[in-house]
Amino acid sequence: MDIQNLKDAAPFTTKDGSEIRELLAHRNSCIRKQSLAEARVPPGAITEAHYHPLTEEIYYILEGEGVMTIDGERHRVRPWDAIAIPPGAVHQIENTSPTTLRFLCCCAPGYEHADTVLVPRQH
Repeated sequence: MDIQNLKDAAPFTTKDGSEIRELLAHRNSCIRKQSLAEARVPPGAITEAHYHPLTEEIYYILEGEGVMTIDGERHRVRPWDAIAIPPGAVHQIENTSPTTLRFLCCCAPGYEHADTVLVPRQH
């Protein structure tokens, strides 16, 4: 039986700049086809625009508020919002609240740096 506690999960920074704590994935459990992590974005910060050629994601907002952008469409998000991000969709999330934006991120297949493609900034 694999049980991971958030308090025991070591944080690391993803290619898009968010800090995540991987809860369940092939690196620490019997899970092979998906991953679950908690992500944190500090107040006023925004992740780098990026996409995943293979991976679909679900973000589930726990705390804070922000603006989610997917393929140029922007939408305000808040606790209890679930956001579907299909493979290939350029996306980023901005924290617009005075507290840390915390959300769960489920990836299928599981998150890998190699499947994250950063999008050059538009000037």
